[in-house]
Amino acid sequence: MVVSYTDCVKLLAFSLFVVAASGFYRNMPLVPFDEGYTHLFGNDNLVVHRDGKSVHLSLDERTGSGFVSHDLYLHGFFSASIKLPADYTAGVVVAFYMSNGDIFEKNHDEIDFEFLGNIRGKDWRIQTNVYGNGSTNIGREERYNLWFDPSDGFHQYSILWTDSQIIFYVDSVPIREFKRTASMGGDFPSKPMSLYATIWDGSDWATNGGKYRVNYKYAPYVTEFSDFILHGCAVDPIEQSSSRCDTTTQGSEESIPTGVTPMQRIKMDNFRTKHMTYSYCYDQIRYKVPPSECVINPLESQRLKVYDPVTFGGSHRRHGKRHHRSRTSRSEAANAI
Repeated sequence: MVVSYTDCVKLLAFSLFVVAASGFYRNMPLVPFDEGYTHLFGNDNLVVHRDGKSVHLSLDERTGSGFVSHDLYLHGFFSASIKLPADYTAGVVVAFYMSNGDIFEKNHDEIDFEFLGNIRGKDWRIQTNVYGNGSTNIGREERYNLWFDPSDGFHQYSILWTDSQIIFYVDSVPIREFKRTASMGGDFPSKPMSLYATIWDGSDWATNGGKYRVNYKYAPYVTEFSDFILHGCAVDPIEQSSSRCDTTTQGSEESIPTGVTPMQRIKMDNFRTKHMTYSYCYDQIRYKVPPSECVINPLESQRLKVYDPVTFGGSHRRHGKRHHRSRTSRSEAANAI
């Protein structure tokens, strides 16, 4: 049976039931690498381990590396457990993202997790971003610190994409909720996308605007991926139809959420007020008026003004002492979230 493009959306939406506030991905089926993904670039810098359940991507002086899903998907839940490189990682970018740029070159959609390396003694940072219909002129970036060291072990990073919202998760904690608004028009991702994972040299921008670059004496930089979840509607980009709309988990414990539960919202608000270091919605240098989809949170706004008064509108001059933040331990931060 071939399911139409529209029916695929309806079937998938019907299968997205709200479940427990934490650990919802643990009951979902994991996909072996070869069943869900294929090599993208990097030759032998991509190595499959653990009977096809884990993949190492590396960056060295020759090349980075990456993989891509076999299928295009229209909406769904997509996740992987990731361990990042340790030590000096300035200029290194690890990305886990969705895109259709290879098909729609001038009006592509994109949903990004980007992990930005740092100098020794400084933590990795996470950046999320959303593009729709080629709207790259409007950056929708947010950046965050974490309450743990992502190079010490594996942590789960997940994307929920529906026709009305996108939610980014770290270890079941939602860190960003991006809702579709009528005023956005085509700027909300709405075309089928593939899932990608890459490691590459982002020396020109990734760490302090390019001040610190990749140092290949620390290479190879190796990042590890496992626990792959691809729960979505596989769509033929030409026929705009699918015979592989995943509704097998409908109504079961393996179902996935439609949104942020009240308990998750508390955790998300705590995370954002404590760990968010940049949001385009509050950037008064780039946007004199916040883009229409932005919902201003006074607590987020106040924290960002203290963190960076120039960018976020608290002052016209930088005052170094205001940038000093209390060094709360990671265990205390985790308990707060």
